[in-house]
Amino acid sequence: MSHLDNIIRGIAIPFSALTSVIFGLMIVSFPLGAYAIFNSGIGGDIDYNFPLEKFDIFIAGVNLQLPFEYVIGDVFVIAWSIFIILFVISFLGPKKNFMNAISDILSDGKNLFSDNYMINIIKWFSILVLISAAITIIQESFGIVTEPPHTSNNLILFLQISLAPITEEIGFRLILIGIPLFLIYSHKSSIKFFFKSLWNPYSNLHIYENKKSIILIIVVGFFFGIAHVISGEPWTSGKILQASLGGIILGWVYFRYGLASAIILHWATNYFIYSYLFLISEINGISVQNATSHSMIGTFEIILIISGIISLTLLLLNHKNSKKSLIQ
Repeated sequence: MSHLDNIIRGIAIPFSALTSVIFGLMIVSFPLGAYAIFNSGIGGDIDYNFPLEKFDIFIAGVNLQLPFEYVIGDVFVIAWSIFIILFVISFLGPKKNFMNAISDILSDGKNLFSDNYMINIIKWFSILVLISAAITIIQESFGIVTEPPHTSNNLILFLQISLAPITEEIGFRLILIGIPLFLIYSHKSSIKFFFKSLWNPYSNLHIYENKKSIILIIVVGFFFGIAHVISGEPWTSGKILQASLGGIILGWVYFRYGLASAIILHWATNYFIYSYLFLISEINGISVQNATSHSMIGTFEIILIISGIISLTLLLLNHKNSKKSLIQ
C-alpha cells in the first residue's frame, strides 16, 4: 500500500463519521419540516389550510405563475412525499445502500463514492456549503451583501423553498442539460430511452468524452445564477456568483448521478437547512434571519464546512491516485 493510499484511508475515517452525522440530521429534518407547516405558528394569521390562487414555477430562468387554486398543506404533502421517495432511492443505490458503502469506505478507503448516491449528495452538499461560505466572506469584505427576495409570510416562504428543488431541477437541469445531452449523445430514438436518459444521463447515454457536457453544465450554471437576480422577485446581485457555482455543482451531480440526486442535493440546501431555521425561530420566538445566528446553526455550519474541506481533499486525492494508477 502506497503512502497516498494510507493518507486516503486516514481521511476516510472522519469523512465517514461526518457524512453519517449529516445523514442523520437530514432524516430528522423530514418531521421538522412537516411540523413547521402543520403545527407551528410561522404563518401568523394563516395556516396550512390557506388557499393560494397562483402556482409559481421557475423554469429556465422564467418565473411562471400558473392560475389555479390550491391549499398550502396539500401541495406540501405532495412535495414532501416526493422527497422521501427520492431520499430512499438515493439511500439504496445504485450499487450498495448507504450503510454498506460507508463500511466499505472505512475498510478500503479507496474511491468507492460511485457505489451510493447519498454519499455523493452529502459530499457535494458539504463542498457547496464550503464554497458558499468562502464566497460570502470574500464578497462581504468588498461590501457586497447577499439578500433574499422579500416574502410577506414565512409559511408561504417555506412552501416556496420546499417546492424549488423540484421545479428548478426540472426547469434548469432536466430541460437545459438533460435534453441537450440526449440530442448530442443519444444512440436510440425511443420514448422510453429518452426518459431514461433524462433520469440519469451518464448511465444511459454513450458519453465518450466529458468536454461538451462540462461546457454545457458551466453555461447553464451561470445562467442559473443570473436568473436568481433577474426573476420576478430577485435576490440582490451578491447571489449571482454563489448561485452560479451552486448551479454548476447541481448540474454535475445531475449529469453524473441523475435527477434524484440533483433534487435531493437541492433539497438539502433549501428544505433541510430551513426546517432547522424555522424550528429555532419557533422555539426561541425570534425571526428566521436572527435564527441564522443561533449557536445550533453555527454548529451545523462548522460540521458542514469541516466535512466540505475533508470531502474536497478526498476528492482531489482520489483523483490523483487514479491518475497515478493509470500511469503505473
